[in-house]
Amino acid sequence: MKAKKTIVTLLILLAVSAGAVQLTTANSSNANPDNKTNEATVPAQVHKQKKPDKKPPSSPVSENAKPSAHAGSGSGAGTSVTDQNGYTISIEGGFDTDSVDHGRPVVLIASALGVSAEVFREAFSGVTPAGTESGGPTSEQAQSNKAALLKVLAPYGITNDRLDEVSNYYRYNGSRGELWTHTAATATTVIANGKVTGIKIINAGAGYSSAPAITITGPTGTFSATATVSYTTDFKTNGSLTAIKLN
Repeated sequence: MKAKKTIVTLLILLAVSAGAVQLTTANSSNANPDNKTNEATVPAQVHKQKKPDKKPPSSPVSENAKPSAHAGSGSGAGTSVTDQNGYTISIEGGFDTDSVDHGRPVVLIASALGVSAEVFREAFSGVTPAGTESGGPTSEQAQSNKAALLKVLAPYGITNDRLDEVSNYYRYNGSRGELWTHTAATATTVIANGKVTGIKIINAGAGYSSAPAITITGPTGTFSATATVSYTTDFKTNGSLTAIKLN
């Protein structure tokens, strides 16, 4: 009898265990019938944007930038034009100044005022220029310099207004690589019997403080020429080319 009871008890326990297993399996299947991962339980992936590589900060432009090699003492963009005859006429330079003038285009200033360069240099000898780092003269210095200039220039009929007009027109900052106001000249070749016999000025230009270097290059070779510069009281023609002669 005891053996029979033991067998019955074991059968009941096995049946209960099997049912529990089936229940567990059924609950799992209902939770995810397709056997897929529940998307709601998957943490969202955070995509961090890659920050662009930082570029080194650009160097600030210095207010006192170094001038170019010839700034204030003859620099200036030249012209190079090819004419209808196939010759290239290059006009370079023409902005040299006397060493005693420290970069000032005295020949142009004096001519615009109607006096000689020597007279203007005499007048300017009483001027106290402001240093390049000072930001300009004070009002007292400006008045004192103006009085020194007019003391010499007024007897030649030069007024305060005309002095201001000319000074402002030719004012420039050489330490920044600037050049005074000017207009580039252009020219063309004159051909006879297939040869260059002369140079004709197309645009006389203005603002040349010295004779520019002229080179002609074309089908029959390379030639140089010499320019003649004229100075007047008119800004439009002061320092203009009046002739170009083949060398």
